Amino acid sequence: MNPELDAYDTRILAELQADARLSMAELGRRVHLSQPAVTERVRKLESAGVITGYRASVDLAKLGYGIRAIVRVGRAEYARVVKLVRETPECINAYNVTGEDSWVIEIAVIDVAHLDAVVTKFCLLTETATSIILNPAREHQPMLPASKSDVKPPVKKVVNA
Repeated sequence: MNPELDAYDTRILAELQADARLSMAELGRRVHLSQPAVTERVRKLESAGVITGYRASVDLAKLGYGIRAIVRVGRAEYARVVKLVRETPECINAYNVTGEDSWVIEIAVIDVAHLDAVVTKFCLLTETATSIILNPAREHQPMLPASKSDVKPPVKKVVNA
């Protein structure tokens, strides 16, 4: 069950997703609550599992990873793919998906030779397809509570008879 979130909770989530290093005093100032009140709300959001952690976003290129890629992995034994993902530090994100592929895995590698080495591990399990990421259009998008009122109906096509 999803917890009931009010406007204060939503603003707290937006502020923390923009900058998780905010002090509770500064967060309280931004959302117009006292430090104890905002601290209690953050604690409740953590306890409810709405806030699942805090992390630093890093520039992978500045860490020496010159290539990011998406590897689409075909049907293979689930446990074997999970084990390989866990044993492969270059895997940034891995998703078990529906459709033609069974897995979509984001990796970061140093160069083309490194890319080949990592992709080859997955090729030994099943067929793969790899796409190098040229430019991310959006990453780390802050997310606020879902609302049915935000969903716009699709545009209906008008067919002339």
